[in-house]
Amino acid sequence: MINKKAQYEVNAVHLFRSSDTAVLSTISKSSDSYPFGSFVTFSSSTHRELVIYASDIAEHTKNIWHDSRACATIFSTATDGDKQTSARLSLIGDLVKVEADDQKNYESRFIKFLPESKEYSRMHGFNFYKLNINKARWIGGFGQIGWLDIADWITKTPAWKEDELSMIKHMNDDHHNVVCSALKANFGIADQDAKMLALCTDGYFVLSEDQRYFIAFEEPCYSAGAIRAALVNHAKAYRSFEL
Repeated sequence: MINKKAQYEVNAVHLFRSSDTAVLSTISKSSDSYPFGSFVTFSSSTHRELVIYASDIAEHTKNIWHDSRACATIFSTATDGDKQTSARLSLIGDLVKVEADDQKNYESRFIKFLPESKEYSRMHGFNFYKLNINKARWIGGFGQIGWLDIADWITKTPAWKEDELSMIKHMNDDHHNVVCSALKANFGIADQDAKMLALCTDGYFVLSEDQRYFIAFEEPCYSAGAIRAALVNHAKAYRSFEL
């Protein structure tokens, strides 16, 4: 039976991977270091980096140039009408500009998740920033509160990162039934045209009817072997859901 802390982790990862908006709190350069909150869109990287695409003229960008410390709070909408029961995840760390050599890789992934952001890529003065997380706070509702084990939230690049595109192509070309059955099993959606969109250490994203769905692994996968084993487990577990 999964313990309370482990369940917090599962729920936090699902919220993090399934979301693309957050409230970003930075330390104001212009207002005597008072906290400054702003709305941002974000994507998650192959590992657990939160990535934003920020304009040089944005107030939060000026703030992080001055002081990299930041907190991103992600939240869900309560389903029972009580806003206090909404799940929240606060990620604390340092927002750092993605190095020039990596900008294209981050851009490609970001546009996969937020295709409307492609318009900003044609403008000058926009850059990618990643939140290197050092603390994570979970609130799942009344009494479901705690600091998460930071081990898998700190920056750890998976060994399979450079092979992601070929792995996705292999799944879509040769194991398309696994992707479709996983989508049906987890979300009740029967779509023979569904495609794997992206991989991450925590699972993978499926695109169906222009909507993105996150399907989780049982545990983080940092090696290619671990990814293969997790996908084989899904093939076995979801066989009865094949279309």
